[in-house]
Amino acid sequence: MNIFDELKERGLVFQTTDEEALRKALEEGSISYYTGYDPTADSLHLGHLVAILTSRRLQLAGHKPYVLVGGATGLIGDPSFKDAERSLQTKDTVDGWVGKIQGQLSRFLDFENGDNKAVMVNNYDWFGSVSFIDFLRDVGKYFTVNYMMSKESVKKRIETGISYTEFAYQIMQGYDFYELNNKYNVTLQIGGSDQWGNMTAGTELLRRKADKTGHVVTVPLITDSTGKKFGKSEGNAVWLDADKTSPYEMYQFWLNVMDADAVRFLKIFTFLTLEEIEDIRVQFEAAPHERLAQKTLAREVVTLVHGQEAYNQALNITEQLFAGNIKGLSVKELKQGLRGVPNYQVKSDDNLNIVELLVTAGVVTSKRQAREDVQNGAIYVNGDRIQDLNYVLSDQDKLENELTVIRRGKKKYFVVTY
Repeated sequence: MNIFDELKERGLVFQTTDEEALRKALEEGSISYYTGYDPTADSLHLGHLVAILTSRRLQLAGHKPYVLVGGATGLIGDPSFKDAERSLQTKDTVDGWVGKIQGQLSRFLDFENGDNKAVMVNNYDWFGSVSFIDFLRDVGKYFTVNYMMSKESVKKRIETGISYTEFAYQIMQGYDFYELNNKYNVTLQIGGSDQWGNMTAGTELLRRKADKTGHVVTVPLITDSTGKKFGKSEGNAVWLDADKTSPYEMYQFWLNVMDADAVRFLKIFTFLTLEEIEDIRVQFEAAPHERLAQKTLAREVVTLVHGQEAYNQALNITEQLFAGNIKGLSVKELKQGLRGVPNYQVKSDDNLNIVELLVTAGVVTSKRQAREDVQNGAIYVNGDRIQDLNYVLSDQDKLENELTVIRRGKKKYFVVTY
């Protein structure tokens, strides 16, 4: 199957400038393409993964990727579909974020081998030395204000107000395409659907300034079956940085994907063949309670993002916590698996029995409830059931002298730290 047709089959093509011309170009030989990432934080998140993996698919098909991290555009801020202007960051901050994001991107593409090995670029390399006058004369003259205002990303901000800084962003992104075409013969840009206006500014500049044709493909904004923006978990992004979103948390995210989305996400986020995914679909629909599609998603994506060892650890944490086997996990693993659960810091003069501790730590709201839970066998300390109302935590309950895990019922965990 032609790579373009495979991308369509996987649901990865949202818009193109000229579908037939692009399909022909991809069939006739290796082309050079780029995807841009602005450093708006110190990590990319799950929303970026769609474009990253699409870029990898094209490289595996023999095409050459250029990976642009926007050290210059990151200083300006993209207005696309934002309700308000971004806060401008210092150059030192942006430079730091550029380095971290380049490190993340380097894990997903092959930068070492073959004629089509990936190349990392930073648009500050060409914007840093261009003068404002030269940019207006050599680039700005090719854009009319009417053309720039017609972009949906700009239209949405006209009523509330848009600065000239953000208004000019599309010209900067357009110039990236021109510069990469001029230096490396890049003819295709890949990006999210919210970038359509900025990306076609590049094809317009190529056409008007160099009389050349460039191609654009946007990948869709991924939403779940309810229409909720994908990758958002209770208002927080799922980050690709393990320190911001642990492999265990990412594993749980995929494991909890709704049945209606699981097979579709296998096509988008994994490198399993379409035939393999079809086999999984048949098995999954025959026994959805076994969650084969979600488990496969979790395995494939966590391994892809964090590696086999991190996946194995996330799976082990999941299985041990489900079984209530606290002592089967290290403190490091417990901290990953129980990140975000309620925490109580023991004070030096505490000498609380289990009933008093449950109330003080906020596990229950009253001593009456605490006594009932203990007597009914609903309270566990490090996986061991405690039914003695006078039980007091001792040194042997301190796992690696750092924490104690209290469980109420089957799933409600609480952490006591020292």
